[in-house]
Amino acid sequence: MVMSVRRILAVLVASGVMCGVADLAQAQSASPKDSSKASTGTAKPGSAKPEAAKPESRPAAAVAGGAEPTLIGQFGTWGAYTATPNGKKVCFALAKPSSSKTNPPNRPRDPAYAFVSTRPAEKVTNEVSIMIGYALKPGSESTLEVGGATYAMYTQGDGLWIKNAAEEERMVEAMRKSADVVVKGVSAKGTETIDTFSLKGLAQALDRLGQDCRR
Repeated sequence: MVMSVRRILAVLVASGVMCGVADLAQAQSASPKDSSKASTGTAKPGSAKPEAAKPESRPAAAVAGGAEPTLIGQFGTWGAYTATPNGKKVCFALAKPSSSKTNPPNRPRDPAYAFVSTRPAEKVTNEVSIMIGYALKPGSESTLEVGGATYAMYTQGDGLWIKNAAEEERMVEAMRKSADVVVKGVSAKGTETIDTFSLKGLAQALDRLGQDCRR
């Protein structure tokens, strides 16, 4: 699990903390994610996520800044973590799916994770991301279902982010109050996946991170 958390941190660093930087860790096999919000932490309502910057080549140790994620609390199925890569604090809640299905069944894939991250230096709060565990089909529409609503998700590589940033706050509030969230995607090979994440403990994890991530 430690290596998995390090990989999550690597993805967070690649997606926002240090947008466009590659080679974060040996375990990071997927392509670097784009910054799902601009450096100001905002995006135009209804707009797709911006294109990723071209990655630079840097040693993993230099990129991660020697940061090690610290577990500050386990709340139900969600772990609350903090890290400070290159002096920029990152806080995130992390969970694995309670159930995963593929169609056709039993197709191999890497572990999937859901995480909700806060990056104070970028004024980003409670950004929802999914590491789906396989390369998504380019141009495919993935969805996240919670609280009776369905949200379209922007896809790149093996990552998902909400397509309409203006809906993210409402989605997070629904996640705080709901029992589970269902994420659907299609792999580059056409395999359909359905991942269900229990939301037990998420609200408490986010509250704890809200306290620890203040600046």
